[in-house]
Amino acid sequence: MKLSKRALMSAAALIALSAPMWSVAQAQNQQTAQAQSAQAGGVLEEIVVTAQRREESLQTIPVAVSAFTSAELDRRQVTKTIDLIRFVPNMIGANNTGPATANTYSIRALNNTEAIATFDPPVGSYVDDIYISRQILNNFNFFDVERVEILRGPQGTLFGRNTTGGAVNVIIRKPGDELGGFAEVGYGRYNKITTRASIDVPFSDKVLTKFSGFYVDDKGYVKNRTTGDRLNDENSKGLRGALRGLLSDTVTWDFSAEWIDSSYANILNSYDPATGDRVSLTGLRKGVAQFRNVTTGPKREYTLGNNADSLALASNFTIDVGDSGAINFISGFRQTNHKFLLPFFNSPLPTDLFSLANEGDHDQFTQEIKYNGSLMDGKIDLVAGLFYLYEDNLADFADIFAGGISADRTLKNTAEAAAGYVQADFNASDALTITAGIRYTDEGKKFTVETNPGTPLTCADPTNLTTCAAFGTRQIVAAGIPTSLKSKVWTPRFALEYKASDDILLYASATRGFKSGGWNARGTRAFEFLPFDPEVVWSYEGGFKSDLLDNTLRFNVNAFYMDVTDFQLPASFVRPNGTVAFITRNFADLQNYGVETEVTWVPVDGLNLFVAGGMQEADYANLNPSIAAQAAACNALLAIPVATRPSTAGICNAGIVTTTGTLAEPVRAPDYTVTFGGNYAIPVGNDFVVSPSASIRRVGRSPNSSSNFPAGIQPGFWQVNSGITFGDVDDTWELAAECENCFGERFITAFFVGAYIDEPSRWAVRLRYNF
Repeated sequence: MKLSKRALMSAAALIALSAPMWSVAQAQNQQTAQAQSAQAGGVLEEIVVTAQRREESLQTIPVAVSAFTSAELDRRQVTKTIDLIRFVPNMIGANNTGPATANTYSIRALNNTEAIATFDPPVGSYVDDIYISRQILNNFNFFDVERVEILRGPQGTLFGRNTTGGAVNVIIRKPGDELGGFAEVGYGRYNKITTRASIDVPFSDKVLTKFSGFYVDDKGYVKNRTTGDRLNDENSKGLRGALRGLLSDTVTWDFSAEWIDSSYANILNSYDPATGDRVSLTGLRKGVAQFRNVTTGPKREYTLGNNADSLALASNFTIDVGDSGAINFISGFRQTNHKFLLPFFNSPLPTDLFSLANEGDHDQFTQEIKYNGSLMDGKIDLVAGLFYLYEDNLADFADIFAGGISADRTLKNTAEAAAGYVQADFNASDALTITAGIRYTDEGKKFTVETNPGTPLTCADPTNLTTCAAFGTRQIVAAGIPTSLKSKVWTPRFALEYKASDDILLYASATRGFKSGGWNARGTRAFEFLPFDPEVVWSYEGGFKSDLLDNTLRFNVNAFYMDVTDFQLPASFVRPNGTVAFITRNFADLQNYGVETEVTWVPVDGLNLFVAGGMQEADYANLNPSIAAQAAACNALLAIPVATRPSTAGICNAGIVTTTGTLAEPVRAPDYTVTFGGNYAIPVGNDFVVSPSASIRRVGRSPNSSSNFPAGIQPGFWQVNSGITFGDVDDTWELAAECENCFGERFITAFFVGAYIDEPSRWAVRLRYNF
């Protein structure tokens, strides 16, 4: 289904015209609504969010945000961050190709599958307001979560690091003042064992602590027909300790330490219709170091798999300064180690055909000082702060082609960013609020790279060192490529909000976002180590939020238009020798507009129904002149009879030019996404409750390769999840049976040489005890 611009504009116009009528409709139907609510007995829960860096009701802020409490996450079978994509309009995502510990998110067509440290993601990940720079371990299991917020659209003013697509913000439950917690154990398909537990231990009225942990182990859903191994298995574990110190009546200190170790790969596989199995043919083996005589350094001993482990420390001092507000001192440190040896061609050769080996060490430190308060007797609400980030990365990685080294090098790069921000909400009246905010960011990046000792000196042109596989910073500089980048950017935000009634908020906003530039560090020759420019977006939104029918129906709608300049897009090209080059460039600008709707309805006590849907129309604009020249060259080749036609490799089906010489559609930007479902808590006698739940997701057609290669295009598909729980009315214990992707729908999530398909259906049973 390809949406026309007329259809989308008509929908947006309908929203704008109908919004002011809601207050009249509600006033006319108030008595009927009250009567219905009295019969139903159920109301919507208020969700408090920090999408504007202060605690506010979800329904009172002019921001497109999807928020889920811990109870709602459990009802929807959300156990890790990748599960969230099922419930957010115009958002899709998947495990990255190869490392399943990394998620690639796409919100409103802004996405990036590249996890190497010279790139930044367009959708930022946060835990308790602390930014996670590297996406190599953003597919984390939830310990004891209070809520999750997904912000759609650029976060250019208030959040730690500028992002163009949005943010996933996980808020962890703080230690409680009473002894208590929970323990949970589960078993599922592919011998998957899961455990989660958390306990609050208050040492005194002033010192509260929490200890949490999880463990996941499964045997893998892919059968390797070449080696006999089980692949795409997971072994993950983690611990977290948290401390809340009530140091005085005005000072609170929250501190946490977290350790996560996750072994989890997403290796290319296919479906065998004869057996119903997922199968792989790769000749790489678990437990066997097949490149010991090929690569260098510690990665010589690596065997098939992917592992990421991290240590994270977080500190937040909150100082209450009385009527004028509060000041937060937020510090974060994260150290991550990433090791993998992964194949990408699914070849039965003992070395596969193309593999990557990687050892990465990534350290980051962030410091933020934030003020949140009110001025002029509440006429102005103010959020202001200073932010600093320093990131230090090292990656020792090799490209192995046909059992030999294509490149083996060590990359060191740093990023340093400082920013100041302020946002003021002027409450012009009880109904009207005018918002203006701005952020100034000054950041710098630099890198060095050197070929590891022992790498063969192979050159396409022996007289030109920039064409050699053995290269370093000197050769890159000789190719005219800078080794440092600077960005100084202002990113403002403006918004209007108007309370048409106590239950209806109308709003409009304009926001600028920015994602910094970087280098194509996947290049295996000096001249391929190309820089790319920052990605900048203006996003314009309008919509309304409403709680209707006496707080039993929540109906939120927004329309948006985005204008992205210098869109960053990773793409692949085939070199004349048959090897693959990974090139990220600013191929074009991107324009996108659409509509998003979220509805929650509690028609009777215990019954919760929901719909989350989005439509969008994304297109490239203002092409880089090289793209037009490439398309013309492709069409000229295609005009030559097949018998005498030269190779089209690297010209057609490359970058954003298709196999037929036309301009490709943007990747991972389905025309629509919609999820609907619900859950119902049904009393069984006076002591027990049974709760069935289900969600049905529909995603429209979406290309997964930048050049829209036909094998990488995913047609529209359905996905169904369901479950049933049985427990006591006091919520002391709960027994649940659940299935994910219940009918085994297979859909493409990424495309490289072959199509990566989502996990097969899973079932699980779990038992939880709360104390």
